[in-house]
Amino acid sequence: MTKRIASILFAALMLGGLLAGCGGNAAQSPAASAAPTAAPATPEPTAEPTPAPDPEAVWAQAGKDTMAWLQSQPGFEGLDLTVQEGFPYFLAVNRDANTVTVYTADENGQYTKPYMAMVCSGGTDTPTGYWNTPVNYDWRLLAGPCYGQYATRINGPYLFHSVPYYTQHKDDLEYDEFNKLGTTASLGCIRLAVVDVRWIYTNCPIGTPVAIYDDAANPGPMGKPDTLTTDPKDETLRGWDPTDPDPANPWSDEYLDGTAIRSAAAQSDWEAFKASEAFTQNLTPTDLQGWSHDSAIVGTRG
Repeated sequence: MTKRIASILFAALMLGGLLAGCGGNAAQSPAASAAPTAAPATPEPTAEPTPAPDPEAVWAQAGKDTMAWLQSQPGFEGLDLTVQEGFPYFLAVNRDANTVTVYTADENGQYTKPYMAMVCSGGTDTPTGYWNTPVNYDWRLLAGPCYGQYATRINGPYLFHSVPYYTQHKDDLEYDEFNKLGTTASLGCIRLAVVDVRWIYTNCPIGTPVAIYDDAANPGPMGKPDTLTTDPKDETLRGWDPTDPDPANPWSDEYLDGTAIRSAAAQSDWEAFKASEAFTQNLTPTDLQGWSHDSAIVGTRG
């Protein structure tokens, strides 16, 4: 009897161990009951950046639009933009914006392609209309009296010229007037920095077409360039135009480019000119031997 009870107890203990082992294995298998894991999200494709517009193309279209608009304005209906042989440029002065835009030939042989833009100063007496330049001067006596470098006559007493000088010396600039570039400040002429007015004097032969018009809302297809200023208290620098290429100019050469906005073609031409001997040749003299005048024109504005 005792042996039978012992056998029953042993069997019960063995069965309990087996059941405990099965229960332990079930508790250690969480993978069998876990929820399925979501697949990783596919990243959104990166959008390609919008390419910046080609400024040359923008300027070209704006030039066509501006010149078409100009031809529609009162007094400009007869303006012919057909490129003239021997005259590669057309000078358009926006009197309201004090900006000069230089145009050259487009693909149709019309003066609508912007080449460069320069900041200037006109005056309330500056006339509007269109003409062809009749004469130019290395130095020109102006009202005041004062003097201007690299002058090109537009019509009557009105010229392109540098900011005036008190005397015919390059270190005697009217520096307060220089600091007015970009504003309406002249007696009627179109004042420019030396680098820009010399460019006109050198590259625009007598007979070059010029138009002066008003458009306060649109300075021109290339925009309005910035200006340079000089410190009236700086007695070393103030008497010189910072952009004058004369070797005696105490300003740093970094100012020789001025502030003109140049197309790729204009920039290439400009760099080639600076690298040539011509850049420092044919400069205006600094004494009265270089003075010239036009006795056929009575009076010249400043």
